[in-house]
Amino acid sequence: MKAGKLFVLSALALVLSLVVIPNTFAQAENARVRVIHASPDAPAVDVFVDGNRVLTDVPFFAASDYLELAPGEHRFQVAPSGEAAESSVIDTTATLEAGMAYTVAATGLLENIQPTVFVDDLSAPADGQVKVRVLHLVPDAPAVDVSVQGGDTLISGLEFPNASDYLEVPADTYDLVVTPSGDDTVVIDLTGTALDAGTIYDVAATNTLDTITPEVLTPPVGAAAPAQQEEPTEAPEEAATEEPAATAAPAPTTAPAAGAPSTLPTTSEGTTSPLTLLALGALLLVGLGALLLRRRTLG
Repeated sequence: MKAGKLFVLSALALVLSLVVIPNTFAQAENARVRVIHASPDAPAVDVFVDGNRVLTDVPFFAASDYLELAPGEHRFQVAPSGEAAESSVIDTTATLEAGMAYTVAATGLLENIQPTVFVDDLSAPADGQVKVRVLHLVPDAPAVDVSVQGGDTLISGLEFPNASDYLEVPADTYDLVVTPSGDDTVVIDLTGTALDAGTIYDVAATNTLDTITPEVLTPPVGAAAPAQQEEPTEAPEEAATEEPAATAAPAPTTAPAAGAPSTLPTTSEGTTSPLTLLALGALLLVGLGALLLRRRTLG
């Protein structure tokens, strides 16, 4: 009788573990962070995360791939290339959420350089559609409008250093222009812009007003859930001291950047996964119940 009860309890433990495991796995999901050097008169820089030098010699305008970090609070510092984190010109802390994606950009001219954090939406567009977002990263430019040439205004009054909402439009070739808000003087001509179905585009207005330049980035699709949450908060914090080997950043490009590292180090020590512990525990309970039932049957 007791053996039968133990077997039932063992089976119940297995069922409960299978219910808990997906939730534990979701909680362990990492956040993803992309770093952009968007300060037009700043020299090449090194990027530190939690005191670790993770990118070196990042030039203007370069963007890393998305790098993975454990959810929670992380310190981001940007220093002139070759100098220590203590010489950073940007020092900010951001709280990252599991499954979310972020862009951390160094923006503004060197004398007032600042960190700007954007929350990214990497969810796939609908079939036959594309998603487009515009980032205003020109420190001395006024607010701008983005319009179809001779047609509708798609984005109006976008100010530095902000990003527009994502626009979801049919895949096609568009004649787009960027003008000062309320003015018809074209500062960026994007006529003949082909947008491919299923793609996400970040179109960044960069450099300074007299040399304003468009940079097009295509983040990976479907890498994170829709990001419509509050942006990370800022609060400086002490950095860690250990420094792993750094990786050189990609060169400036008007196409998606390549050659950046795919992961960043995390600050936590390696531990046994709760997923593994739950699965082993459930299997042990089932084995024990089966053994006791077998002995009762043979007896």
